[in-house]
Amino acid sequence: MKTLWRRLLTLLLFAAIAAATTWALWPRPVAVDVATISRAAMTVVVEDEGVTRIRDVYSVSAPITGKVMRSPRTVGDTVKANETLVAVLEPTDPTFLDARSERMAQAAINAADAAVKLADANVQQAQANLAFARSDLIRARELASRETISARALEKARLDVETAEATLASARATLDVRKSELESAKAKLIQPGDTNTRSAACCVQVSAPVDGRVLSINVESEQVVQAGTQLLEIGDPGNLEVVVDLLSRDAVRVKVGAVARIDGWGGDSDIEARVKRIEPAGFTKVSALGIEEQRVKTVLDIVTPREEWGTLGHSYRVVVHIVVWEQPDAVTVPLAALFRDGTDWAVFRVEDGKAVQRTVTLGERNLTVAQVVDGLAEGDTVILHPNDQIASGKEVEIRDGEPSNGAAR
Repeated sequence: MKTLWRRLLTLLLFAAIAAATTWALWPRPVAVDVATISRAAMTVVVEDEGVTRIRDVYSVSAPITGKVMRSPRTVGDTVKANETLVAVLEPTDPTFLDARSERMAQAAINAADAAVKLADANVQQAQANLAFARSDLIRARELASRETISARALEKARLDVETAEATLASARATLDVRKSELESAKAKLIQPGDTNTRSAACCVQVSAPVDGRVLSINVESEQVVQAGTQLLEIGDPGNLEVVVDLLSRDAVRVKVGAVARIDGWGGDSDIEARVKRIEPAGFTKVSALGIEEQRVKTVLDIVTPREEWGTLGHSYRVVVHIVVWEQPDAVTVPLAALFRDGTDWAVFRVEDGKAVQRTVTLGERNLTVAQVVDGLAEGDTVILHPNDQIASGKEVEIRDGEPSNGAAR
């Protein structure tokens, strides 16, 4: 009897172990998250960082070579066209003379001084000759009145006076020339820092070319500059546009007049803009990772009233989203439901509690959803984030919660 009970207990134990093993190994439905295919407004955008810039930036340059004084303006100052002084230039000091040049200049001064003395002596001689000719003319007139000399002798006396006057005028002019040559020779000996020889002519004053504000000052302290040196920049911060360097593959999809949204600028609300110009030539730009990229400059006009973005300034960073495609009622599928099946896109659709693999044809895509062209219909349920436990025909169990419809943007 005991042997019978022992056998019966052994059979029951083996049966319990078999039942537990069967229960443990029995296939269970895989818990999954799902989304429902629906129609929704879908927008595809090109996104990149850009900068603001003033449309017309005026560069003020030095009109002549000279010493520019310390800038009377600071960055941010408001200026008026043809009224506000923005720069002052003075003549530069002469260069230093070496020993040879100094001795040559001193010798030139001595020679010029001697020439002045010679010219002065010639003037005195001409004055004496003129005085003698005039007295001789007086005597000739007295003799001619008594008919003691001929008329020709009287005319000769008059000619001598006129000749002496012309000689005196020539001598005086020569004296002025020699004095000027002496001053020129002395000027060559002027050394830098000689305040006694500064010219009475002071400065060249440069005024603002347009109304606006000072954006930058290139030459702030006193220094010598060449003609054409940029001194400062002036512009109107209210006349802003946005420039973004798009990848060339993105730029080809952007159209002039496309709507854009600007955020990331620090304000409370987004800024609306429109594409104004896409430059026809690209350029190479090295990314932060050291990769060479072909970029294209794209310019946008701000549409939002200035009162909403008035704190923006020149060269501020912004994030630009340009709309390249949109549809108000696109059939969309979340990107999280898609996976590759060879060269095709596929999803797992839930049918009668089982996962069924379906190949889909996609159209446009953005960061969250893709447009379904073929393979799914509105109302279908698809599995999100499918893992390696899911295969076609596998039973699945939807986790608690309503299926998501994967809102498009």
